[in-house]
Amino acid sequence: MHPPSLAETNAFVAVVEHRSFTRAAKQLGLSPPRVSEMVRHLEDELGVRLVERTTRSVAATAAGERLLERLRPVLDDYQAALESTNEFRSKPSGTLRLNVAPPAADFVLVDAIPRFLAIYPEISVDIRVDSEFTDIVAGRFDAGIRNGERLERDMIAVRVSDEMPFVVAAAPAYLARRGTPKTPQELAAHDCVRFRQPSGAPFPWRFRFKRRSLEVHVNGRLAVNDRSIALAAARDGVGLLQAPLAYVAAEIEAGRLVTVLDDWAPPPVGGFFLYYPSRRQIRPALKALVDFLREARRGVAARRATSAQPFPEALWPQSPKPAIAAEQT
Repeated sequence: MHPPSLAETNAFVAVVEHRSFTRAAKQLGLSPPRVSEMVRHLEDELGVRLVERTTRSVAATAAGERLLERLRPVLDDYQAALESTNEFRSKPSGTLRLNVAPPAADFVLVDAIPRFLAIYPEISVDIRVDSEFTDIVAGRFDAGIRNGERLERDMIAVRVSDEMPFVVAAAPAYLARRGTPKTPQELAAHDCVRFRQPSGAPFPWRFRFKRRSLEVHVNGRLAVNDRSIALAAARDGVGLLQAPLAYVAAEIEAGRLVTVLDDWAPPPVGGFFLYYPSRRQIRPALKALVDFLREARRGVAARRATSAQPFPEALWPQSPKPAIAAEQT
């Protein structure tokens, strides 16, 4: 019998953190039977059971929890030691694991990541799009991208998008059939397509007029948590839709949707931040991504400033508010 290897300890950590041999195997690029064999060998060599296995769940034993607690910083230091050699390379390399909120994936990454990978061919990016708030330290992610209002205070935060303006839009056919609301209170007489939060509760519809903000309870026959369904429904005349301007901009430019209640434009959402633990030294690959997303944000702002917009100027955000967490310069 050979002594426990680093690969076996990595397999154990992946199994416990994912609570699944299948998901751990996918992360490690191995087969589930191979991962199970590696964990079993580690247990045999240590002489203690580390993982409780049932047909429905996988969980660490008390001994496994103790080992995991001690291994996490060791593995982090091991990874940092390997990453330190990147300073002697012509370009950064390695794998970046990101945990990203769905809107951030749409607004920040969908166009940026292919260009980033083209510039840095030795960097790989593993993105998990997750509606739930995830502890990126426990999940062993290098960084996360979320709205600034949801960041922990001990994180380094870097703004990677401006504030997101929201609009209320509908198909011309719907407005011809049901009329155009002039105030948020008139929405009570309309069908509204509603987005649901991860908890299942519908997102409130917010408005602002002369510095006064209000929330309006709306009703409608369709509630979804999928942007594509909501957008298609609004385009097909099912009802009014309140959404980020970026989601509906192409439909508005094409004339398939028009905005209403522009004088009551909802408050913009604070924008997205890339964040990582303040106690963790930034890896060269992550620094490359941070610098790239900063430059991409400047490019978006420059194009917006020099192009004619088909939307009321009030719908576009003004200069962004300061980040709520410390920003890495």
